[in-house]
Amino acid sequence: MSAAQRRRVNVHPSDEPESDYSGILNEGILLLLFESIKWDLQVLCLTASVNRKLRAIAKRLLWRKLCVFRAPCMVAALANGAPNGRIGGGWDALAKLMFFCSGCESTRHFIVSRAIPGHFTQASRFSKTSGRSFLAKKCRGDLLFVSDPCEHPMGDKEDDLGIFRGVFRGFMRSKTRACLLRRQVPFDERVRCPYCGTRVWSMTAARLVPKSAARRLGSGDRRLEYFVCVNGHLHGACWLVPLSSDEEVCDVGEEDVDGDDDDVNEDHAGYDEVDGDAWSHQTVTNGSTSSLGEDVLGGGPIDLLLNL
Repeated sequence: MSAAQRRRVNVHPSDEPESDYSGILNEGILLLLFESIKWDLQVLCLTASVNRKLRAIAKRLLWRKLCVFRAPCMVAALANGAPNGRIGGGWDALAKLMFFCSGCESTRHFIVSRAIPGHFTQASRFSKTSGRSFLAKKCRGDLLFVSDPCEHPMGDKEDDLGIFRGVFRGFMRSKTRACLLRRQVPFDERVRCPYCGTRVWSMTAARLVPKSAARRLGSGDRRLEYFVCVNGHLHGACWLVPLSSDEEVCDVGEEDVDGDDDDVNEDHAGYDEVDGDAWSHQTVTNGSTSSLGEDVLGGGPIDLLLNL
């Protein structure tokens, strides 16, 4: 018997480098584990960082399951009723978009006095009614979910900064993409998508920012900018106009007059609230927000989410 053959015979299964992970690499066990802890985001981030195989399982399976668990209505709409399929940019990028505010730096059309770093969010509300306000009239057939702005105080002499994000369904076949290509809009030279790393179009440069977007955000005309990447992820920022209670009431009425008279019915099935707390995971499926709020504690900063 050769030396190589003797080495193969003497190797015990427990000595194999992969054997220590044989249990945790079992997808059935992983699913049961994460179901029992209600798809805790921090634990999933840590699991995906253990080794290459777990990262692959997370990318192929676990991030999708987390997205479905945390935002079932939005995922069902984005996946066109087939949540087991693929999605533009990958499920890991969608998970990052759900829970991560991209921050803001100065761009060609939007100047800030200081950069705002990206951060984990406790809870985010995504609405396709809001998304419709970001679509040019000729692109209203597209489906787009957009979050409420994440508010960042910028100082006594400046308005608050609102940072928002969103995602298209089937962006490759969307009217928005077709319009960008037809106009031969170039990619922005400096900005990349914070969720999947691909190149982006500036919708300001493309002149595809409708006035309804500023009204929806509570901003002023030409006081916002947003980008859309080749996978259909949207991110942007705006200056938020400080409003009194009376002005807020008037603004809601004005939105209804402007043609969003189906806001109430649309929002009952048109938004998901994505909660960053694994132990307070009530996901809105019927339009009620009474059991959810921005004050739900949990999660904490997750630096590993930056590396997805």
